[in-house]
Amino acid sequence: MPMLTRMLCNAALALMVGAMPFCATAAEFEIQMLNAAPGNAQHTNVFAPAILRISSGDMVTFVPTDTGHNTASKRGMIPEGAEPWNSPMDTRYSVTLTVPGVYGYLCLPHYEMGMVGLIIVDDAAPNLESAKKIRHPGAARAAFRDLFDQLAN
Repeated sequence: MPMLTRMLCNAALALMVGAMPFCATAAEFEIQMLNAAPGNAQHTNVFAPAILRISSGDMVTFVPTDTGHNTASKRGMIPEGAEPWNSPMDTRYSVTLTVPGVYGYLCLPHYEMGMVGLIIVDDAAPNLESAKKIRHPGAARAAFRDLFDQLAN
């Protein structure tokens, strides 16, 4: 290998190795899909936690702890440019969220019963007000209102 090529390769390698400590490592989180809230059997069909704060690039895995649930992003409640999702029933499902903002999600069979949640990536501000304006049926309306109230506190 010619001397100049070897020097350039060594310099490139040194730059890559030197930059490695500055690379961020994404975190992984889990949200349980449950038939009842832990410690409160009266509060049925829930995600736990119902509100999750993460950083851009983190992965969230929805775990079907109890059967009969799925997860789907709510149209109008994810930031512009973010990818929507809709998992199969009773399936462990992971999403990596990279766009800052608030992500509203739900369980399709239990949406009207209020099985909903929020994930906040970095900062809710980019789409918080538009997400709050989305209309919901049944108990989902009060459930989302409660979650947004918790964010404000």
